[in-house]
Amino acid sequence: MQRKAVRRRVLPGIAMLTALAAGAAGLTGCTSGSGGGSTSDSKAGGSSAAPAQPGKYRSLPSPCKAGIDSKKLKGMLPAGDSLTPEQRDQMYAGVADVSYDGDRHVGCRWTGQSPEETRLLSVGFERVVSYDRATSSDDDKAKQVYVRRLTDAKLPFPGPTGSPSPAAPTPAAPSPAAPSPSVPAVPGAPVSPAASPSAPVELGSRVLEDLGSDAFLEDKLSPAGASAAQSRTVRIVFRTSNVIVTIEYSVQPALPGTVPPSTETQDRARQLAQAMAERLSE
Repeated sequence: MQRKAVRRRVLPGIAMLTALAAGAAGLTGCTSGSGGGSTSDSKAGGSSAAPAQPGKYRSLPSPCKAGIDSKKLKGMLPAGDSLTPEQRDQMYAGVADVSYDGDRHVGCRWTGQSPEETRLLSVGFERVVSYDRATSSDDDKAKQVYVRRLTDAKLPFPGPTGSPSPAAPTPAAPSPAAPSPSVPAVPGAPVSPAASPSAPVELGSRVLEDLGSDAFLEDKLSPAGASAAQSRTVRIVFRTSNVIVTIEYSVQPALPGTVPPSTETQDRARQLAQAMAERLSE
């Protein structure tokens, strides 16, 4: 009788241990299965792509000093003799544009006047930021902004679908012709075009290939008027990484019939743009 009682007490204990062991095995199986499923799902779906890196520039330079030294300004902007040294210094210091976000938009302006002409210079910096780096980087977004401005200027984008606009060709010198018999001048008769001096070369608007990452130049003359001189405005837009720089240089002669030369105006604007691009790349 005593042995039967012991056996009855032992058997329930063995049954309990067996049940616990089975439950533990079931839990282990579920855990390993769940982990295996998660691993296969991760491999099947793939990990999400890392967001694009931010652009090279996190801030903007001081617009009135970004690669613009006094020597360049004095060559681009005349100072009247009536100005005092303090007034000259103030003129060449420039006037900064009002900006509510100095890390995104800044600019500066200068005005130079003399009895012969008035010259205006302005520079602007824009730092482009992509708010969806999962689809485009800051550089990609800046290039989109640049392309829109290039399109607004009606210039083709260089590449497979377009090529840079060539500069206006220099007129070829006329080949010598056989001498014609002289004709006496008739009072009031129009002057022959061959006798008039050759017109200055117009370089025109075009894409620039040696400035920043992308660049173009616009050259515009104001409409000709009988009693007013024509002003010329050269506008250069170039991109360096995620910063877009805009330069506008205008020459407004005082004497009617005067046309500012294309070559000189463009050269001065391009030299300034090159200095600013080098300053940004430092």
